[in-house]
Amino acid sequence: METAQDVLTALARRYAFGDLAALITQGTVVPDHHAAAVAALCAFGQRVLDLDAEDFGMPEATGEVPGDLLDRARASRMPQAPRERPRGALASLRPAYSLLLEVIAIRWHRRDMAALVAAVHIAGEYLPMLAWEPVLGHAGDPARIGASVTGEGSRFGVPVEPGSARMCDHTRPERSACERTLRVAREPAPGWRAYLDRQHSQVASALGDCAARCRTPCTVMTRLDGPVRADLTDRCKLAVDFTDGALVKLRHAAPVGHGFGVPSPEEVRTAWARARKSLSRHALGHKAMAGADGSYPLPGLPELFSAIAAAELRPDTLLRDVTTRITATLA
Repeated sequence: METAQDVLTALARRYAFGDLAALITQGTVVPDHHAAAVAALCAFGQRVLDLDAEDFGMPEATGEVPGDLLDRARASRMPQAPRERPRGALASLRPAYSLLLEVIAIRWHRRDMAALVAAVHIAGEYLPMLAWEPVLGHAGDPARIGASVTGEGSRFGVPVEPGSARMCDHTRPERSACERTLRVAREPAPGWRAYLDRQHSQVASALGDCAARCRTPCTVMTRLDGPVRADLTDRCKLAVDFTDGALVKLRHAAPVGHGFGVPSPEEVRTAWARARKSLSRHALGHKAMAGADGSYPLPGLPELFSAIAAAELRPDTLLRDVTTRITATLA
């Protein structure tokens, strides 16, 4: 018969942090001096697995969670105040995308397809910002973005009069978000958080449109050197096509979308195969898919994100390391 420790260890290795914490709360035997540490690690692990980025490293979890794990999670945190330091995912989205790759793989192995599709959707929303990061020098931080997108000849966040000879291809929500991002760093914290919740992803979409779709480029693009602009355009086109592709569209058939169904693993695999075929029509996408590591559940996804980021991105090991700490504590 399995011991209580065997059951708890098995749950930890399945990343079932919530179930593990519930068993401990209900009195499943854990040495008294370890119960608080395991509970804190479980709460932390569940936040990370749920991609609850605004709460990564919150004070109530810090007492029993090792500082090295907290620091790694904070690299993917969205600052919850305009002047908060460090800047986390506004400084760079690369740690967040490495974490997304780990979460997507875990959701696949747990057969949590609704959660997997939600994580893929989040990745798609911010991919254009990931592409812009090498050009901006940050991940669209509202406190710093103005220098790169404003100035003479820019239509970024500027109202466009109907009938103007130089129309902007941004949608009305995108224009509103672009205008807001230029001033939100001077607003109180509640306004800042509302912007992050509702409009920051619209700014990512708008920047993707600037590089990949704009028919009448303004100085947001024309100020860039030719090779830089061409490379950015290639990477943004790949990002936009991923976001418009079959895998991300599965969201609309899942509870996180507008329906009541949940895609099966086979449906996810089929959608990704269709998306890969479409993305391979890009020279950059073809190169990424040709170098795919077959060990990842969605082959080619890490390579795709790496091509868009212009940097190597591999799945993080943060959640695996949380599990290792839990099992070591239980032992």
